[in-house]
Amino acid sequence: MKRPFAISLDVGTSLANLTGSWRTSRPVYVDRLPPCNNACPAGENIQSWLYHAESGDYETAWRTLSIDNPMPAVMGRVCYHPCENVCSRSQLDEAVGINSVERFLGDVAIRNGWRFAPPQADTGKRVLVVGAGPSGLSAAYHLRRKGHAVEIREAGPFTGGMMRFGIPKYRLPRDVLEAEINRIIDLGVVMKLNTKIDHVVDSMQAGRFDAAFLAVGAHIGKRAYIPAGSAAKVLDAVALLRSMEGEDKPLLGRRVVVYGGGNTAIDAARTARRLGATEAIIIYRRTRDRMPAHDFEVEEALQEGIMMKWLSTIKRMDEGVLTVEKMQLDEKGFPQPTGEFEMLETDSLVLALGQDVDMSLLDGVPGLKIKDGVVQVDSNMMTGYAGIFAGGDMVPSERTVTVAVGHGKKAARHIDAWLRGAIYTPSEKHELASIEKLNTWYYADAPKTVRPMLEVARRQSTFEEVQGGLDETNALYEARRCLSCGNCFECDNCYGVCPDNAVIKLGPGQRFRFNYDYCKGCGVCAQECPCGAIAMVSEEI
Repeated sequence: MKRPFAISLDVGTSLANLTGSWRTSRPVYVDRLPPCNNACPAGENIQSWLYHAESGDYETAWRTLSIDNPMPAVMGRVCYHPCENVCSRSQLDEAVGINSVERFLGDVAIRNGWRFAPPQADTGKRVLVVGAGPSGLSAAYHLRRKGHAVEIREAGPFTGGMMRFGIPKYRLPRDVLEAEINRIIDLGVVMKLNTKIDHVVDSMQAGRFDAAFLAVGAHIGKRAYIPAGSAAKVLDAVALLRSMEGEDKPLLGRRVVVYGGGNTAIDAARTARRLGATEAIIIYRRTRDRMPAHDFEVEEALQEGIMMKWLSTIKRMDEGVLTVEKMQLDEKGFPQPTGEFEMLETDSLVLALGQDVDMSLLDGVPGLKIKDGVVQVDSNMMTGYAGIFAGGDMVPSERTVTVAVGHGKKAARHIDAWLRGAIYTPSEKHELASIEKLNTWYYADAPKTVRPMLEVARRQSTFEEVQGGLDETNALYEARRCLSCGNCFECDNCYGVCPDNAVIKLGPGQRFRFNYDYCKGCGVCAQECPCGAIAMVSEEI
């Protein structure tokens, strides 16, 4: 392509033609941290795998994604996608459907039978992982990829932890869950089910383990003191959801009340509806805007006929009847009793008031501290006992699958370093890319693809998956909506607009470099870069 104002230089050309001395500032190619990457609790390089997905190279996209997260098909269904909440595209039209593309890649990998590459060599080190939930599975995957021998011991009869026992099938089909777990096990991870750890130090010594990662899920439902008659039917939400994995489904009756305001309460009420309840009512002591459940889950529950009773608390339960007290918010927004009561008929009451972790395996472990029901760990995820690390529900954090997967990865890196007698130091993060650094005129309006939803009638009576996935056409479209915030994607804008022939193409995937002998520092390249990958810096004097 011929370009105007280009200056060619051969051996006989005078150096007087060079323009580099005219500059007061020079352009520099930079890499900035995309907001989506920065917000991902699992630490995924989202922008990188979206780049491969938008070119149609799905296997490379999946393998890039699984460097950080071995369960994209699961995460594409259950993650609350904080990455999309900060997506720069949302300030133009709508956020990129990152979560939906992740699910698409995970499903394609399952259909095509893609496997993880085995470790190149074994280190001879042995690591015990306690718990086969998201954090334990993530740690096992990353440790095995490092060449360590890994053994998972799970107290229950199935793998998956709270992904299986806390997330209903209509959100996470079990064949998807098992496919991604089996792929991890196929790396050579030893899985022992129905194997409860009574004392972790004794188990480490007996098994000759060099380190341990504790990833026990919060399976114990919290109780509240509610006076109840002997015939009243009260159960906790965790027990209800766990029982759904067995052959004998619970008998809840036609009218079911769920007490609580989190995602577990929503899942319990939607499950009760599918089990045949004609009325499922959630009682919560505050208003909807204070509800800890995610808004889209609340909306889906309302679509399915779940009723919500805000500003209410349960005072007593007798056979078939609840005594409910109305609440009102004080000037600080806290609910206060009003002394006004009403009676509410119900066949069963489900308590969804939070969960605790069984810490009995840590009894008597020297140096280990437990505060507010969770294990205290340092910045390396290690407890007060050398060689014992912890993550997921066992440590102070938000309790989500994505956070747990991130903990497993982080702990594995520190465990690997500790086993080698080293200290893992994460790379320094780049400057955060922001919408102000982008030239958004480059991008056409392209509204987000809406994922298909199962019709309400079938949602109320079956456990079929509620939210569908994207097909290839929609997944490609959605991936191509990415703005590549802060990182060059070789659009050739800088190459095309430079008036001094100072931008040199280095070939596909190699980006560009500047020839500063010709660059006058006019800054046109930085002004025209769509993704904010060029910075102007002052010349040293």
